[in-house]
Amino acid sequence: MTSSQLWKLISKPNRLMLISGPCVIESESLCIKIAKSLKRSCEALGITFVFKASYDKANRTSGRSKRGPGIENGLNILREVREKVGVPVLTDIHAEKDVAPTAEAVDILQIPAFLCRQTD
Repeated sequence: MTSSQLWKLISKPNRLMLISGPCVIESESLCIKIAKSLKRSCEALGITFVFKASYDKANRTSGRSKRGPGIENGLNILREVREKVGVPVLTDIHAEKDVAPTAEAVDILQIPAFLCRQTD
């Protein structure tokens, strides 16, 4: 999706936008299933939909929780969601070095306030 296409999609006045998806990527098939379902529901309701999932979830409730597939596998999954489902994709980044590769794979980058201060 080009920048201008994305802007046209998300800048519609008086239109609700839903940013949703699994907290962390568990598998490509689950992400695609969730994205397709949310896209259908949003289209039926006239809501703009953006898929969101994290490839590395550093802020978890337990240190034993899975963090996700990591940047390389995670970005490949997010690319597949964008291409197969045809929706804009958003993910959060943890470090400056993640910006360039992530920007190539998704449409919107998020820098959560807590992650800016967080350490692994």
